[in-house]
Amino acid sequence: MTSSDAEFEKLISDAGEWAAQDPDPITAAALSELTGLASSGVAAARQQLEDSFSGTLQFGTAGLRAALGPGPNRMNRVVVRRAAAGLASFLKDAVEAAAPGTRPRAVVGYDARHNSDVFALESAAIFTAAGIDTFLMPSALPTPLLAYAVRSLDCDGGVMVTASHNPPQDNGYKVYLGGRAVEESGRGSQIVAPYDSQIAASIEAVGPLDSIGLAESGWTELPDSITGEYEAAMAGLADVENFPARELKIVLTPMHGVGGETAVSVLSAAGFTDVSLVEEQAAPDPDFPTVSFPNPEEPGALDLALAAAARLGADIVLANDPDADRAAVAAQDPDTGAWRMLRGDEVGALLGAHVVARHAADARQGDASRGVFANSIVSSRLLSRIAAAAGFAHEETLTGFKWISRVPGLVYGYEEALGYCVAPELVRDKDGISASLLIAELAAAAKAEGKTIFDTLDEIYLVHGLHASDQLSIRVADLGLLDAMMNRLRADPPESFGGSAIETFVDLAEGSEQLPPTDGLLYLTKDLSRVIIRPSGTEPKLKCYLEVIKSVGSAAELAETRHAARTTLNHILADVREALGL
Repeated sequence: MTSSDAEFEKLISDAGEWAAQDPDPITAAALSELTGLASSGVAAARQQLEDSFSGTLQFGTAGLRAALGPGPNRMNRVVVRRAAAGLASFLKDAVEAAAPGTRPRAVVGYDARHNSDVFALESAAIFTAAGIDTFLMPSALPTPLLAYAVRSLDCDGGVMVTASHNPPQDNGYKVYLGGRAVEESGRGSQIVAPYDSQIAASIEAVGPLDSIGLAESGWTELPDSITGEYEAAMAGLADVENFPARELKIVLTPMHGVGGETAVSVLSAAGFTDVSLVEEQAAPDPDFPTVSFPNPEEPGALDLALAAAARLGADIVLANDPDADRAAVAAQDPDTGAWRMLRGDEVGALLGAHVVARHAADARQGDASRGVFANSIVSSRLLSRIAAAAGFAHEETLTGFKWISRVPGLVYGYEEALGYCVAPELVRDKDGISASLLIAELAAAAKAEGKTIFDTLDEIYLVHGLHASDQLSIRVADLGLLDAMMNRLRADPPESFGGSAIETFVDLAEGSEQLPPTDGLLYLTKDLSRVIIRPSGTEPKLKCYLEVIKSVGSAAELAETRHAARTTLNHILADVREALGL
């Protein structure tokens, strides 16, 4: 027998053992069918089987996220039961250390993806059996609502079953900590190190599947009023006294996700009643039939919404991803007459300037409190200039809201990937619904003055300089290629980008006083152009972030400056491609 034959026999044996313990008859049957096909020589089936059993799905700072299917390297009831049992053990230990003799509290939420409700229910049953006071969300609801509930219910832990904007075949398990299980600045935030490795170790220590207890009852299914509480809290963010304008025609798409009803309710309660849902994408649908990839950033994802906006004569388009933790904005560009989606950095600057204006209004009424603005290192440097001019402190963090949300004194934070936190005292995570409300508020204020949000952006550029950004994403089939490209850059570093010499190079893997180590490379050129290259933390991609800054003398120079910035970005893109060997 060859080593290949022995490996295949072990693979078949492992698959048989998995199918025998699998509590889900659907995945057990799928595995049996896959095993039969692989045994009969179907190469594709063998490859799929090998990948499903190539290792154990790793629990990290994004929790778990993978394709649904049988095997330890997929999302399924076996993997989720073990994750829930491990998390339960971690929470009990953490709370016992902080408050001996008390019971942990946890809340579980879920979206409308395939099996989300099943994974959530079994998690609640496992938490309850482990002696945790457990709350289960009443229905498929947005991720920000779960993050709100962690703080509102003073829970020590929270789980959101979602894969956010991933393809339909995926699902995930996102973990939040709160209460007595985490330091004060992290209450209600997603997990970071060292909690991720501690939870992973607890999962690894879980015994056989049949040793995991599942209660038949005992958890509390939350009433629908939790949704009403969230909606009232978000609607309460509206500053009607200082920004009373509400004449705004909005087209909204929840992208087949769970945010539509909640977003419309919040906007309506805040006075924005002219909201039209994109009919084809209004109801939750785990198959996402009208989009190839349910992410507002993807080409074509907003086509139906833009067509509806043009047909209805809307002022703006608001789009949430399927779990509604992100927000996208599109409007009609007055320079071209065409509808276009604003970049995350553009919206980040608009919201930052609007938060400044709201605080300035408060200051005039005697509340001169200040706080901290924050954004991820790959986001635009424009927010730091806005913050400094208004007297706010500013911090840069690693990529991901798990870092942004932990900034002490945070009043506003964002990341370029359409994530915005405008109310950290309520939701310590990105929230596409509260962000949409403030976007509507600033857009209505601009309209009342006969302007568009593009005019507002131009006003920001005139004060702080035109900041133009772009991205290059390289999707790979083999994760090893990401390491190869990063190693190439470290071994043969470029000398310039866009014709400007590189003056500062930072290997982010070495860490600094400001930032923990992360796999990434930062380049800053003499003309202040910046390039950051890093592997994605959630997808098999290498991501390159580009930004150029051009000073603007007057409004008359804006068009020419925009063209110059675009030309520079194009040259930098070409140089990045060359440096990567593409």
